[in-house]
Amino acid sequence: MGQHEHEHEREHVHVAVVGSGFGGLGAAVRLRREGMTDFVVLERADSVGGTWRDNSYPGCACDVPSHLYSFSFAPNPDWPRTFSGQRHIRAYLEHVADTFGLRPHLRLNHEVRLMRWDNDALRWEIETSRGTLTADVVVSATGPLSDPKIPEIPGLAGFPGKVFHSARWDHGYDLRGKRVAVIGTGASAIQIVPAIQPEVGRLTLFQRTPPWVMPRVDRAISGAERRLHRALPFTGTLRRRLLWGVRELQVQAFTKRPNELGLVESLARANMTKAIKDPALRAKLTPSYRIGCKRILLSSSYYPALTRPNVDLVASGLAEVRGSTLVAADGTETEADAIVFGTGFHVTDMPIAERVVGADGITLAEAWKDGMQSLRGATAAGFPNWMTIIGPNTGLGNSSMILMIESQLNYMADYLRQLDGLGGRRSGSVALGPRPAAVRAWNHRVQERMKRTVWNTGGCTSWYLDEQGRNTVVWPGTTGEFRRATREVDLAEYEVIRAAAPPVRVPRQAEKPAVEKPAAGKRAPGKRAAGPRPAKETVR
Repeated sequence: MGQHEHEHEREHVHVAVVGSGFGGLGAAVRLRREGMTDFVVLERADSVGGTWRDNSYPGCACDVPSHLYSFSFAPNPDWPRTFSGQRHIRAYLEHVADTFGLRPHLRLNHEVRLMRWDNDALRWEIETSRGTLTADVVVSATGPLSDPKIPEIPGLAGFPGKVFHSARWDHGYDLRGKRVAVIGTGASAIQIVPAIQPEVGRLTLFQRTPPWVMPRVDRAISGAERRLHRALPFTGTLRRRLLWGVRELQVQAFTKRPNELGLVESLARANMTKAIKDPALRAKLTPSYRIGCKRILLSSSYYPALTRPNVDLVASGLAEVRGSTLVAADGTETEADAIVFGTGFHVTDMPIAERVVGADGITLAEAWKDGMQSLRGATAAGFPNWMTIIGPNTGLGNSSMILMIESQLNYMADYLRQLDGLGGRRSGSVALGPRPAAVRAWNHRVQERMKRTVWNTGGCTSWYLDEQGRNTVVWPGTTGEFRRATREVDLAEYEVIRAAAPPVRVPRQAEKPAVEKPAAGKRAPGKRAAGPRPAKETVR
């Protein structure tokens, strides 16, 4: 082993960020803005971008308006369209990395294989594909749309043609003239179908459940608009706030009054009727659940593509593969040269959870075996000094995830300030762990609110639900509410963990780190302490 590699293995940083998508780059920018440079960003790929790097399939674009799908601290006056495509969003993230000086902190091609908490040293030991390092704090920003999910289909391994997932598109495979089967009708599939339909020989779409589809009101942003936003930045901010405000007003219908979505449903039906004239096809495409229960999809080209002569819709899921013959659950047989899976991601069972080992020696996946739970979408009981960006119940059904990410960055920044006040950055001998009771209380409130939402009452089965049928993905409120809930860390919800002190006169070495409670007057729930934080501490 070379000396350089040996030194790299012993590298220690205050914060290790995992992932370089919006969450990871946002965390890195916030750390820099907080005056912190002792951090790294671990990325398994050879470039930044996260899901916008991985998803490069034909037609890939965002269904949130461009000016809302960007950081508030990094506005882009030059978005070319109201709904940006993958290429422009990825370029934006590269620009963020350059503008905020993040390149020196990036560790590309460093896939995290294991993160283990050291109870004695109060730090994380991180094994990567390029060596090991340690960190006082881990910020996991791998995101829920990172690891593609391909269902187990009998006979799939024996398929003689090409098989790939939408998030791992094979650009070297020529689809022209081929018989292509697309599996799934989610957000990716409805973009792929119209994009590849003109060039394939035959396209067969396997649909288990039809989605509700609304028109995509997309247009080019004029040069005059872009010049205005460059010359007067407040106009871009105003545009962003208007887009945000409209979506905040829509939240009540999703979370408290799902019956009010009937009008939206009628608009979606009208959109379908306008494009689909065949009553039989229209019947196959009409959902039987309340709109909003599954993600509402935006497309003005999906329905027209389904009416083309080279497209077949199989209103049944793929059940079996027999050589080059695909057999649907209803018995329909289709010959194919290629299979494209648009079947989503491991969201409620994220693989990264199997690589995080906490204070009790169990993995995060084991801790979450009965469903993901965290405190304010950020920290997990039994995993000190570990945070996640886009954690449990932080997803949105109608607005921009960047708003939620920025709220979590506020929480991360205050968490690190609190840790610093306790001596964490100076000595590395202090950690914060969320109290199990606080985690349970937070999740109880979230699940109680979830009961009346359209995601739970709309009559569908979606990727928002885990195996127990609990919605552990979506936030049942406004982004403004979440921003207030994560503005600062409430130390009453945390245990202060210190390394065992060495014996002095009386030999009394603690076997485990001592756990401290903040003094009663240190910081009341929801209140910011005056002066330096934290104040006195009481050893439990």
